[in-house]
Amino acid sequence: MILMGPPGAGKGTQAKLLETHFQVRHISSGDLLRMAVKKKTPLGIQAKRYMDRGELVPDEVVLGTIEECVRQDGSGKGFILDGFPRTVPQADALCALLHGMGAQVDDVTSIQVPREDLVKRLSGRRTCRECGTMYHVIFDPPRNAGICNKCNGELYQRDDDQEDTIIARLEVYDRQTTPVLNQYRERGLLREVEGVGSPEQVLERILDQVHKHG
Repeated sequence: MILMGPPGAGKGTQAKLLETHFQVRHISSGDLLRMAVKKKTPLGIQAKRYMDRGELVPDEVVLGTIEECVRQDGSGKGFILDGFPRTVPQADALCALLHGMGAQVDDVTSIQVPREDLVKRLSGRRTCRECGTMYHVIFDPPRNAGICNKCNGELYQRDDDQEDTIIARLEVYDRQTTPVLNQYRERGLLREVEGVGSPEQVLERILDQVHKHG
């Protein structure tokens, strides 16, 4: 299963809920890259060179980290992909990878959220400098303003959560990912789900679509 949606749509939250519901692994491309860098794996060392320069990590490196993860899992129960693919070449590469493993994409769920809600969600995010825990000034504030509940670290607003940067990120998502959505739609795999409401409400909509289409 692939979860798609613009920044701030709640993909990570829903992926974790679906992981628990279906008892399959949640694979986040961003988390995998950060872990590979931390562990200094060969792919992590490659990724770090690009990340340190503020450049996008090449498709083959991202796909390599995903392939490592999938092959190490070995359960055969399937998995939920979050944050990948974002472009048509990535989607094609993923298809080839899965085909080589005797697997395929069964479902693609796109979480739809109005642009103004996305900006509100992202611009209100605050991140702990020490442990990376995330909060929201409206929806999930810390007990003490500007201080992490877990480690008392300082909370800050990331550069990519500034409003002008958010708008640019959303435009990039639309430009790069609309062709991917169209490709999955033509293959009859795409399910579009409204992403406004509580996490539980959104999860219910996703599950309804999954069960409806088998």
